[in-house]
Amino acid sequence: MLQMKLCGDLVLREKCAPVDTIDAEILQNMDEMVKMMSAQNGVGLAAPQVGVLKRFIVMMNPDTNKVFKMINPVILSRSSETVVMEEGCLSVLGGDGLPVYANVTRPAVVTVEWTDEKGKAHTAEMSGLPARIVQHETDHLDGILFVDYLSPVKREMVMSKVRRRK
Repeated sequence: MLQMKLCGDLVLREKCAPVDTIDAEILQNMDEMVKMMSAQNGVGLAAPQVGVLKRFIVMMNPDTNKVFKMINPVILSRSSETVVMEEGCLSVLGGDGLPVYANVTRPAVVTVEWTDEKGKAHTAEMSGLPARIVQHETDHLDGILFVDYLSPVKREMVMSKVRRRK
């Protein structure tokens, strides 16, 4: 049974190892992560958020409800055009137990490659919410949280809400 790791847990700051073999444990973890993501009304979840230090994520395109299970995702290119959007994270919760949100600037369009759960390679250009989600989730694989992109003042505002939870 996987458990959600929350801000302050050092596993969220670790760099994940590549997945060498798509085995039953990886597949089971990804299935459970999709259920956890859906149950919490999330749109993405990365392995370290459930304490697994491997490079895989699950995400959903909110426009189509299509779920992606991405193993060893790599962002190949990022547009120079950026967009500001509100981001939250299932691992960064406030005193009310809900995600804390803040505006984050990220590239508007990314090209990402990954292997799916069947071992098939994919490459796709993503924009809008899918681009936002895949950047947020792949950051988790390198120990980066969305709060790392905030100014010191904004980051402190978010973290003060997180500390109220403890």
